[in-house]
Amino acid sequence: MKHFIRIFIILLLSYPVLTVQSQVNVKNSSISIPMIFGSAAFHIPGGDMADRFGASYAAGAGYMYKTKSNWILGVDFQYIFGTDIKIKDELFSHLETSSDFIIDGNGVPADVSVLERGHFTAVKFGKLFPVMGPNPNSGLIVTVGGGYIRHKLYISNIDNTAPQIKDDYRRGYDRLTAGFGATQFIGYVHLSNKRTVNFFAGIEFIETWTKSLRDYDFDLMKKDTKSRFDFLGGIKIGWILPLYGRTPQEYYYY
Repeated sequence: MKHFIRIFIILLLSYPVLTVQSQVNVKNSSISIPMIFGSAAFHIPGGDMADRFGASYAAGAGYMYKTKSNWILGVDFQYIFGTDIKIKDELFSHLETSSDFIIDGNGVPADVSVLERGHFTAVKFGKLFPVMGPNPNSGLIVTVGGGYIRHKLYISNIDNTAPQIKDDYRRGYDRLTAGFGATQFIGYVHLSNKRTVNFFAGIEFIETWTKSLRDYDFDLMKKDTKSRFDFLGGIKIGWILPLYGRTPQEYYYY
């Protein structure tokens, strides 16, 4: 995430260099446009990820730059979260009583929850095809890219009263996993003539090749050395803030 923030700041600060002196009408001309955006996504997992998690959500932010010839360059960060954990019942089975709960340090059942947490950072390249929309800067968009994913089980114990899953012991159950991969997006981008409504929506796919980052998994009683293929596919939407000049329908560039 730190690397994404650095890239995002550099690109944002480069905006004055990208602006220009000629005056162009957004409604009638294809122009170069720096954009920042916020996004939300709903993903269905596949591959090895489907054995561990169910459907998940993502909230993110990013930067895109559309050239005058409608090529797209960008960076994208997504924070992944979910509640459907398929291995929850087996994760602490060796710690639980016959009644399927963990006894905490006070001698009472521990309040334990297990959630999905992760993030995906990507650099993207693509093309916008102005076959529909209010102007030549809107239309179908196709992007491909490469990125880095990191995900784990977030284990929460209220008041940390269960020493069996506290601190370093918790790390022995969280399945921290990471790796590099590819991503694709196909959808529609809408940039309003009056700068009031700007958004994108489409279908996203993420394929990553990952491995465990933990030295030992307590419930497995060994290190997980398996090479994994983790897949996410689903719907992604976003709200765009185009960094035009001061006049809504005009853009200045060098």
